[in-house]
Amino acid sequence: MFFSKKKAPETNEPMDLDAVMKKFDRESNTRVWEGTPKIIVNCLLAIFSLFCIYVTFFATWLDAIRLSSFVGCIMFIGYLVYPAKKGAQKTNYIPWYDVILMVLGSGSFFYYTFDAMTIIQQGNKFELYQIIIGVIGILCLLELCRRCVGIPIIVVAGAFIVYALTFGLTNPDMFKRVEGLVGKLFYTTTSGILSTPVNTCSKYIAIFIIFGAFLERTGIADFFIKISNSIVGGFSGGPAKVAVVASALEGMVSGSSVANTVGSGSVTIPLMKKTGYKPEFAAAAEASASTGGQIMPPIMGAAAFLMAENLGVSYSNVVVKAILPACLYFLGVFVTVHLEAKKEGLRGLTRDELPRFLPLLKQSYLMLPLIILIVLVSSGSRSIAYAAAIAIVTTIIVGIFNKENRITPMRIFEALAAGGQGMITVAVACGVAGIIAGTITMTGLATMLINGILALAGDKVIIALFLTMLTCIVLGMGVPTTANYCIMAATCAPILIKMGVPDIAAHFFVFYFGIVADLTPPVALAAYAGAAIAQANPMKTAITATKLAIGAFIVPYVFALNPAMLFIDTNAIEVILICITSFVGIFAVSAALEGYFLHNMRWYERIVSAIGGLLLIYPGTVTDIIGVALVGIVFVLQLITRKSQSKLIA
Repeated sequence: MFFSKKKAPETNEPMDLDAVMKKFDRESNTRVWEGTPKIIVNCLLAIFSLFCIYVTFFATWLDAIRLSSFVGCIMFIGYLVYPAKKGAQKTNYIPWYDVILMVLGSGSFFYYTFDAMTIIQQGNKFELYQIIIGVIGILCLLELCRRCVGIPIIVVAGAFIVYALTFGLTNPDMFKRVEGLVGKLFYTTTSGILSTPVNTCSKYIAIFIIFGAFLERTGIADFFIKISNSIVGGFSGGPAKVAVVASALEGMVSGSSVANTVGSGSVTIPLMKKTGYKPEFAAAAEASASTGGQIMPPIMGAAAFLMAENLGVSYSNVVVKAILPACLYFLGVFVTVHLEAKKEGLRGLTRDELPRFLPLLKQSYLMLPLIILIVLVSSGSRSIAYAAAIAIVTTIIVGIFNKENRITPMRIFEALAAGGQGMITVAVACGVAGIIAGTITMTGLATMLINGILALAGDKVIIALFLTMLTCIVLGMGVPTTANYCIMAATCAPILIKMGVPDIAAHFFVFYFGIVADLTPPVALAAYAGAAIAQANPMKTAITATKLAIGAFIVPYVFALNPAMLFIDTNAIEVILICITSFVGIFAVSAALEGYFLHNMRWYERIVSAIGGLLLIYPGTVTDIIGVALVGIVFVLQLITRKSQSKLIA
């Protein structure tokens, strides 16, 4: 269905955004609860949010108790919310087998909660019934992950588990292998389900998800689109530029590229089509900008917290280092949509269509919670969780004064319930990512992968980067941001670190290329969601989105080969120079791909522009000089041609 070459027919009927979300975003395929059952389910979700807040700020439990109870709650509410398959769901209905899975899944983890001290004292010896409980817990977690995250990550996890039992663990006794595997994956907090990803999720990510749910109810997403429209909507190809700016702003607080695409795309894609953009380009522009939201600080799809935990650095350190690469990425997308607009002669919105800027400034107080969060986090004066809590309180205060979206007790309840539901997918994905990382570690598979790529790359870092990029894109297909990074950090980042790439640059590199799997065919979910809204060809949209997101394929090479972009061992002048050369390089490559510089480019100009751009991106004085010369030649040729054409017209 995704690969059909037939273009969807144009219709004037309004797009069913819920249907689009359910088709391309597993997280949106939820059961239908109405009336009293809906109130009960929402109460359970809200109570879970309050439980997470309590545990974060007040509980002093053992990690085994805290984490197993957290996952136990996730299993219980997860099976309440997510049905076994897509499609129409009966209202207020949960089948008997889901009740059994809910009880068995949550019961397995709660058993660990209530018997944690005994299990810890046992060491590596387990009774048969404990092994059975562990196996049930793992299987129920995988099934819930299939429902709310998708099949690709289950295939990866299943393959690693089979490998561990078949080849990875050398004990000849199969029961001992299963015992060892279950012990590592289920009954420890150092590897497996309850390891770093779930720990970080319960400590930091949960409170930020709740913050996001509160912030959403202030109407800030609509404000982002209006302010972006006001600033850039009137320029050539304005609606596409609005998509880029609005998605960059929304990406600061969002954790889903598909949700970003559908949320802002429902407004920007019809506007782009109205001003003359082709449906495929309109959908691709929104998808590439929305996917870029996952690399935009401060939230970065929740991966920033995991990165800080893995690297043993402060969260603010990760956020600061992420700023320049993210800005370069969005500049690249912005340049491409600008060149497309110039190439096609597309106009912007008329003055009557644009929202007025000054009245919008009156709503700028909606940004206050985000500003306070960034200030508290960057200053390091308060813990991450405390900063998020203050931001939540600020959001409630701001909401009280917001006439359009006033915060009421009912909306607070709805935000808590939405926060509880939002945690399910992230927590489940983190748990399964822990399984993958645990099996990789215990079987030594990571070492084998590292040695294999090192053998192919030799001492050439650029080859290792290229091979790692391909691995990340393949492993990242159909996997959500947070779990995506967990897998990349365990499998691919050590390869680059072994080649001499700084730790944080290696982690950023694999994170970026895990993210672009949402744009690259064949599993380009964000692009397909945009195509559904634009009524465009899905595969053409995905290919166009990949071209638009060229910055995401270039920027990681820049900071991997020259970590100055991440403020590592550098000074202000060096950072400024690398930013200028990188931006000019991205502009030149984008122009070559688009076939437009000052006007339409001839084939040899496109080749020279692409080579010059790539040389500017590759760090080094000699390459920069040659790159500037080549791009300068193209600029002069374009200038001469334009003057000649002007004289002919005259």
